[in-house]
Amino acid sequence: MEWTQFAIFFIGVFGLFIWNRTESRADIRHMDNKLESTRELVRAIHDEMKDFHNRLCKIEENRK
Repeated sequence: MEWTQFAIFFIGVFGLFIWNRTESRADIRHMDNKLESTRELVRAIHDEMKDFHNRLCKIEENRK
């Protein structure tokens, strides 16, 4: 009886370990996707700021 209990306990602990690892990996992938989308947004904002600055420089050149 005690080997059966030990085997069931070991399988339960091992199962929880595997489940915890898969959930952790899913969370990491989710956060990576969110981080990448934020980086893309920052790049787009930065590009728009550069374009706006260039347009302002052209307007200033035309006024002079």
